[in-house]
Amino acid sequence: MAQILDPLPPKQSGKILCCYINATSKIQIARISNIPNWYFERVVFPGQRLVFEAPRKGQLEIHTGMMASAILSDKIPCDRLKLDEPSVYEFDTDSSDEKDLINTRPIVQQIKTKIEDTTKPLQIVG
Repeated sequence: MAQILDPLPPKQSGKILCCYINATSKIQIARISNIPNWYFERVVFPGQRLVFEAPRKGQLEIHTGMMASAILSDKIPCDRLKLDEPSVYEFDTDSSDEKDLINTRPIVQQIKTKIEDTTKPLQIVG
């Protein structure tokens, strides 16, 4: 689930699961620097979703990449990025009453194989 390379300090209580999405077209650096004895910094590419565990008191700093530098563009309290963790019952696969929403769509769309569907002769305007 969450990628934990730098575990929280042992005396840290109240960890929460958080999610941040880079909705810009620029590379960003996500950093939490207000927690003593803990280092958290990740690169977040455009459109990427970052899921991480953090102390409830943590504050996520977003640094947006510019030419050879980065500008602090936002500070977000981690409790505002909190994900509601699903209960065990939401993953219950024994229920036969519900539809299987994952396997209802085809993986590959139908490919048009008729030539007339994809090509048309040029029209001469004159």
